[in-house]
Amino acid sequence: MAKKFFNIIPDANKVCIFIYGDIGEYNGKPEGIVSELLEIQKQHDKIEVHINSNGGEVYPGIAIINAIRQSTKEISIFIDGIAASIASVIALCGKPLYMSKYARIMLHSVKVGVYGDKNDLRVTIEEIESLENTLCDLMAVKMKKTPEEIKTLYFDGKDHWITAPEALNLGLIDGIYDVEPVPNDSTTEQIYKIFNNRLQELSEGAQTKSKMNIEEIRKRPSFTNAATDADVLRIIDGLETEAGKVPGLTEQITTLKGQVTVFENRETAAIEAERTALLDAAVSDERIKQPQRAHFEALLKADFENGKAVLESLPRKKHVVNVLGTPPANEVSAWDSRMEDIRKKNGIN
Repeated sequence: MAKKFFNIIPDANKVCIFIYGDIGEYNGKPEGIVSELLEIQKQHDKIEVHINSNGGEVYPGIAIINAIRQSTKEISIFIDGIAASIASVIALCGKPLYMSKYARIMLHSVKVGVYGDKNDLRVTIEEIESLENTLCDLMAVKMKKTPEEIKTLYFDGKDHWITAPEALNLGLIDGIYDVEPVPNDSTTEQIYKIFNNRLQELSEGAQTKSKMNIEEIRKRPSFTNAATDADVLRIIDGLETEAGKVPGLTEQITTLKGQVTVFENRETAAIEAERTALLDAAVSDERIKQPQRAHFEALLKADFENGKAVLESLPRKKHVVNVLGTPPANEVSAWDSRMEDIRKKNGIN
C-alpha cells in the first residue's frame, strides 16, 4: 500500500489540502482529512483540494465527499496527477474542478474482495449495487447526466481513463492548468509517482525552511536563552499574548491624547486671555501706546514671563482720580466732592 500524504499548506489568501496516496486505511483507522477540513474551514474561507490518488476504500471516500459538499467555504478541487476510483468521485463531487495538463481521471465499477458462501456473495452484490447507485448520485450534478446514464457509461466493469482535454470537452472540468512538465511517454503509474515525489520534496523543503527560520529567530536578542524549539515557541506565544493587548492599549492612548488636547486648548485659551488683559491694562494706564501694542504682544508670545515683567516695569501715568480711588456705593467720591465745592465758590451750577 502506498504511503499517504494528507498535508495542509496555508498561505495568506488560502489553504491547500493535498489528498495524495490511498483513500482510507486497511487497518480500520479512518482518514484524518475530514477532521482536518472541518478544522481549517474555521480559519480560512478559501480552500484548495489537490488530488493525486489511485483510490482506495469507498466509505472513507464518501465521508470526504460529504465533508467537501457540505462545507460553506469556497472550495476548488485540482487533480494534479491521478484521480482514480473513489478519488475520481471525490473530484467530481460538485465543486469547481480543474486538471493539470498531465492529469487523468479513471472511473470504474466498485471492486471488492469477498469470502463466503452464496448468501454472502448475494449480500455483497447488493451492497455493490447500492454503493454504485450512491456514487452515481454524488457525481450526477457535476457530470450533467442522470445517475442511470453514468452507471451505464462508466460502471460497466471496465476502467475508463479520461485525459484533461477529454474531460474539458465532456464538460467534467472547469479548466486545465499548467504544472512542472512530466515526460510525454509517462504511464499513469509514473504520473502518480512523479506528483507524490514532488509533494514529498515540497513537504521536506517546508520543514527545512521552518527549521532554518527557527535558527534565524534564535539569533534575535529576545530568544538568546531559547535552548530548544519548544523554548522558541513558548517565547513566541508570550509575544503573541502581549501583541494581543496592543489594540486595547492603542484605544487607551487615543483617549488620553484626546484628553491632553482638551487640556492644552484650555491652557492656550487661558494664556491668550491673560495676555489680552495685560495689554489692555498697559494701554489703559498709558504704560504703552496703542501703536506699541503689537510689539508687546509679540514679546509676550515669544516669552510670556519676561514680556510680562517688562510691562509691569513700565511707569504708569497716575491720574488724581486713580489716587483718590473709587468711593463706596451710593457715596460721592472725594474728587467729585471737591469739584462741587469749586463750582459753588465760582458760581457755577
